[in-house]
Amino acid sequence: MKISKTSSLVMTLLSIMLCFLRAKSQGVYCSNPYQLCFQKYILCPAECPSTGASTNNKVCYVDCRKILCTSECRRASLNCNRPGPACNDPRLIAGDESVVYFHGKSKEHFSLVSDPDLQINARFTGHRPAGRSRDFTWVQALGFLFNSQKFSLEATKVATWDDSIDHLRFSFDGQDLITPKEILSTWYSPKKDIKIRRATKMNSVTVTIKDKAEIMVNVVPVTKEDDRIQSYKVPSDDCLAHLEVQFRFLNLSPRVDGILGRTSRPGFQNQAKSGAAIPVIGGEDKFRTTSLLSHDCKTCIFTGLSIFSCPNITFSTPSRVHILIYAHILSQSIQFGTIDLPHSLFVQKWRFKLLLWSPRLSLSVKMEH
Repeated sequence: MKISKTSSLVMTLLSIMLCFLRAKSQGVYCSNPYQLCFQKYILCPAECPSTGASTNNKVCYVDCRKILCTSECRRASLNCNRPGPACNDPRLIAGDESVVYFHGKSKEHFSLVSDPDLQINARFTGHRPAGRSRDFTWVQALGFLFNSQKFSLEATKVATWDDSIDHLRFSFDGQDLITPKEILSTWYSPKKDIKIRRATKMNSVTVTIKDKAEIMVNVVPVTKEDDRIQSYKVPSDDCLAHLEVQFRFLNLSPRVDGILGRTSRPGFQNQAKSGAAIPVIGGEDKFRTTSLLSHDCKTCIFTGLSIFSCPNITFSTPSRVHILIYAHILSQSIQFGTIDLPHSLFVQKWRFKLLLWSPRLSLSVKMEH
């Protein structure tokens, strides 16, 4: 009897502890229908209960593309050797884990990621020593278009690097943004869909775009050692402060474009020019935008609308509404059917959700009375 009571007490205590740990832990919901763990909620380990920056420098990481659908702890630090970074003289690790470079041009802007509901651009800074045919370039700023909002972050120009000074500048919808310089301090956009969290007091943040991307950003200078090895010939009035960036993407569409975005497409094949030492992505004209917060490049597909969203529908007449349905396959529109919906807003929204959540087609509608 004593053993039984003791066992019951132990089990009860364990259950309480487990519930406590689960309550403290966050999780990740896999909402992309193109990924293997679609519609699964994966709990974070107790030792790293959060997907954001933490005091023990470990974060919860979930890859919804992996068949096991499990979580793991990773160091909360930028890793230029994992897929998704843009580091150094822009060195990218593509979706197939191959290493490529994109040089771009100093003071110009290029599309890194372009999806119907997300645009990420980069502005480059650079320097061209005498006798060189091209600029040495680095990513100096990032611009984001998402959910009718515009957000940017940049490394400020400075002659001499000082670790005790924050060299990050933020803006939101055209206004300068000040964030507290404290570890783990957090800023949210009014819609709570953009989050900035400081990993350290100075020069290191994690930006989260809800259900789309997580971006780790460090500001660093070109060091004297880098200058010596690479012969950058850094000018005395500019230490070429720039961003080291690592992206983790969620819920990108199969049509995603951009220098880095297209490497996340299903079946991506690297088309970089393979030289003896460094494969280089060309086609600067295809990715160039006119500003940090524009989406006017030749390959940009940003519209501000998610292919998985349900539109708000209003009607001027009580009659039935005729809907033309299109499938967008390989960037070509093909009409494949029509449907009549009764004048019931609830039914119309419900039907539209079914249409737009097709895991294989990007659907749009055109209404005709």
